[in-house]
Amino acid sequence: MLVMLTLLTANPVTEDCRFEDITLYGEVEVVESFADIRVQIVESFPDLKVEPVSSFADACGEWEFVESLGDFTIEFVDSFPDIKIEYVESFPGRD
Repeated sequence: MLVMLTLLTANPVTEDCRFEDITLYGEVEVVESFADIRVQIVESFPDLKVEPVSSFADACGEWEFVESLGDFTIEFVDSFPDIKIEYVESFPGRD
């Protein structure tokens, strides 16, 4: 039972700011389907705090939204996300 609880509460974002093999900063493209990561926006208990930036997205949680050719793609969902994010104005990253 303890193992199952640990799996349910484990953060899918690694200490080095990755989800699976994707580094979670840089240029991000929002798509309607077939995304690299399914993302849910939350107001508490996020897996990653995201700060939208207009350039130099080179630190954990800094995302520069682009129309095409992003470093990775995301799809916003209301349920069953791969990761949960909270938008912040400062101090992005993993808690």
